[in-house]
Amino acid sequence: MALPRGPLDHQYQGEHPVRTLACLFREERLRLVIAVLAFVVKHSPVWLLPLVTANIIDIVVERRPISELAVNTLVLLVVLMLNYPTHLLYVRCMHGSIRRTGTGLRSALCRRMQELSIGYHSRTSASALQTKVIRDVENIETSLQQSADNGLAAIITLAGGLAVVGLRVPEALPVFLVVVPAASLLVSHLRHRLRSRNEQFRRQVEQLSTRVGEMTSLIPVTRAHGLERTAIGRVDGSLRKVLSAGIRLDLLNGHFNALAWITLQALGIGFLAGAAVIAYYAWLPITPGDVVMLSTFFTTLTSSMTMLMSLTPIISKGLESVRSLGEVLQDPDLEVNAGKTEVTAVKGRIDFENVTFRYDEDGPAAVSGFSLAVPPGETIALVGASGAGKSTILNLLIGFIRPCEGRILLDGTDMATLDLRSYRRFLSVVPQESVLFEGSIRENVAYGMNEIDEDLVREALSGANALDFVDRLPSGLDTIVGERGARLSGGQRQRIAIARALIRDPRILVLDEATSALDTRSEALVQEAMERLMRGRTVFVVAHRLSTVRGADRIVVMDQGQIREIGGHAELLRRGGLYAKLQSSQLS
Repeated sequence: MALPRGPLDHQYQGEHPVRTLACLFREERLRLVIAVLAFVVKHSPVWLLPLVTANIIDIVVERRPISELAVNTLVLLVVLMLNYPTHLLYVRCMHGSIRRTGTGLRSALCRRMQELSIGYHSRTSASALQTKVIRDVENIETSLQQSADNGLAAIITLAGGLAVVGLRVPEALPVFLVVVPAASLLVSHLRHRLRSRNEQFRRQVEQLSTRVGEMTSLIPVTRAHGLERTAIGRVDGSLRKVLSAGIRLDLLNGHFNALAWITLQALGIGFLAGAAVIAYYAWLPITPGDVVMLSTFFTTLTSSMTMLMSLTPIISKGLESVRSLGEVLQDPDLEVNAGKTEVTAVKGRIDFENVTFRYDEDGPAAVSGFSLAVPPGETIALVGASGAGKSTILNLLIGFIRPCEGRILLDGTDMATLDLRSYRRFLSVVPQESVLFEGSIRENVAYGMNEIDEDLVREALSGANALDFVDRLPSGLDTIVGERGARLSGGQRQRIAIARALIRDPRILVLDEATSALDTRSEALVQEAMERLMRGRTVFVVAHRLSTVRGADRIVVMDQGQIREIGGHAELLRRGGLYAKLQSSQLS
């Protein structure tokens, strides 16, 4: 079944981030329009107040009817009372749209990470991806919220103020309009530097996240070898780089804000002095109320322009985060399954036909000319020194990587034509380090399966030699295993992983060094469980200890990516070849 598409899938194609944001909000357009209209009403007192104040001053100075004072006051009170409901409507529509879009972005990132190839994930730090999902989306949400709240306030204040000035004192309007182009020039001059500095800072933080992730995962090794200072030194190096980049970014923002404020305030002082001289000598027909209104408006509009310019680093940070997400959402290294044949049943026959694979296009072959026919139900053991190509064969079998040359057939069909996600429903993997998530034993065994009967879970645990120790736990099946199964021993975790494989009843089974990290007693229990798991299935076993593969139907001895020997345990020992040498070296 195809994964649902996310809001940015096939939308981010290198265009400007603002265009990407427009694509993101396409389903929220009506709410955004309502939010803007509500904001206009709720924010209207800011630009109406100077006008009403001017009217009241003129009413008092010119001794006009007191009823006009009552009307002006009533208008302002009504507008103020409308602020409460329109503000709530604005928050519901605008902030709700931003939150929903942020959630959609995180969902799109998680879906895309599931679609990206294993090769991509081997090249990319998990901590960096986590930073994108959490920090970058948060940056976008913050940038949008502040841009909406402060940006709309500034724009509506500017528009309303300039409209009032243009209607009441049109002679003063050209002076006001000087502020906008002056500020725009200042913003455009610094925007490029702000963008590059924000990108540098973001990459430094991602590198720090990677360093911290490495440090936490290596704490047991660090403590065991007394390397605490070395570990701290590595993190401190990244911290110093983040500090330096952050200070440079803050200084640049400081220069930007200070220059903007000084420029606008200087213009304001000049305008105020000019307006005072004009009113004093009566060069233009400006009333006392107009003088107060113009003075107030200039301060208000100056603050609005300053607010707009102060949003530049926030917007730049948000747009840089959009670009950061695009690095994941646009990456072409996908496992493409669209349009391919869905696998509905598997007998278990696997044929490798002259398969060659290179991790680098121009590099040496990790596997070369590998040919092997495996009938359903046969157990194949892959043995050889490190780097012989065993894990590459397993990755090819699972479909994590594709052959550079040759092909792999599943029940006679080229796997390149199959939807590998549907194929993997018939395959289970028990790795060397079992991967458990922080949940109950029941949830870990039935992971990805809906409404599994408890009897099936217990049956799988029994087949994995795990039911006895699970029943002794205080909460039984509902016992929380901790992060990565930390509350269980290595043997217990491995038996839970075997139970997870058993409950799926796979047709093809991959055992990758499944007992190499266990003590003798745990290995015996796990080995017995694996023998039950392997019955009637096509099995591929990779094992470092040759004692664990004696019962395999065929043992494939690999060296430098090629098959050197094939046969049973006793047969290979009689030949006295590479397998016999490996056996001898382990016994010596």
